[in-house]
Amino acid sequence: IIESVGEGVTDVAPGDHVLPVFTGECKECPHCKSAESNMCDLLRINTDRGVMIGDGKSRFSINGKPIYHFVGTSTFSEYTVMHVGCVAKINPEAPLDKVCVLSCGISTGLGASINVAKPPKGSTVAIFGLGAVGLAAAEGARIAGASRIIGVDLNPSRFEEAKKFGCTEFVNPKDHNKPVQEVLADMTNGGVDRSVECTGNINAMIQAFECVHDVWLGCRCAGGCATQGCRVQDSPNELPEREDPEGNLLWQLQATHWPAQCGGAVYEEVEKFITHSVPFSEINKAFDLMAKGGGH
Repeated sequence: IIESVGEGVTDVAPGDHVLPVFTGECKECPHCKSAESNMCDLLRINTDRGVMIGDGKSRFSINGKPIYHFVGTSTFSEYTVMHVGCVAKINPEAPLDKVCVLSCGISTGLGASINVAKPPKGSTVAIFGLGAVGLAAAEGARIAGASRIIGVDLNPSRFEEAKKFGCTEFVNPKDHNKPVQEVLADMTNGGVDRSVECTGNINAMIQAFECVHDVWLGCRCAGGCATQGCRVQDSPNELPEREDPEGNLLWQLQATHWPAQCGGAVYEEVEKFITHSVPFSEINKAFDLMAKGGGH
C-alpha cells in the first residue's frame, strides 16, 4: 500500500494498492514502447545497482551504514522505497495475501507460455522445473489448449501437485541413463513443439533448447533467471537452423514479469499456487520450505 510519493510522481497516490515488480517499466524507452520486449533500458533487472536511480544513494541504513536495494524493490522489509516504474497499480478489492504472488512466479510462467511460447491447440509442451513459475507455465499451456504437457523435475514429490495445473506426464532426469532431451525426443517422435525453462539452471536451458522438434521450428523460452556470469553456448552450426523464416532466433532468454499479462487469472485460481503462509518474522522458514521443494 502506497505510504507516500516523491516529487513528480503522478501514476500512484498514497493509499493505492500496488504490486512491486523487479523488472520495471519507465514507459518511455524503445523496449517499453515495443510489444516485443519488456527489458526496460532504465529499470531492467540489475542486481548490482542497489541504489536509487535519481541520486545513486540508498534509502536504507543501519547504524549509519547503508543497506542496498535488492533488485530495485527490497520487498523483504515492512517498508520500502522504489522507483514508480517498479510498481503496478491494482484493484484495492484484491486480497493482498493472495494477489502478491502475481508480482512474479505466476505472471512469469503464465506469460512465458501464453505470450512467448504461444503453444497451438493440441501441441506438446515440456516444462522444465515445477516450482511456482513452472506450475504457472503449465497452467498457461493448459489454457492455450496444449494436449500434452510434460513436466520435468528432479523432485518427484512435485508431480502429483503439478497435475492440478495441467501436467499430463512427468520425467525425472535422474531416472534415465541418457540426456533428458533425448528422453523427451523419444516420447514425442522427435521433440516437443514448445518448451519453457523455469529453473534458471544453464544446463536445463540447454536441455530445453535441444528437446524441441527442429523440423517445424518450435519455440523455446526461459522464465528462469540464470546465475550472473553464466552463458548459454551452442555450436555455431546449430543456432542458425533454429531461426524462424524471418530470421528471428526463437530462443527467448527472458520471459515477461508484467503483472498485467496475468489478467486472465482470477483470485480463486491464484489460491491454488499458495501452499504455505508464514509470518514475516519467520521468513527464513519460508526459504527452507522453498529450498526443500515443498512451498510456493
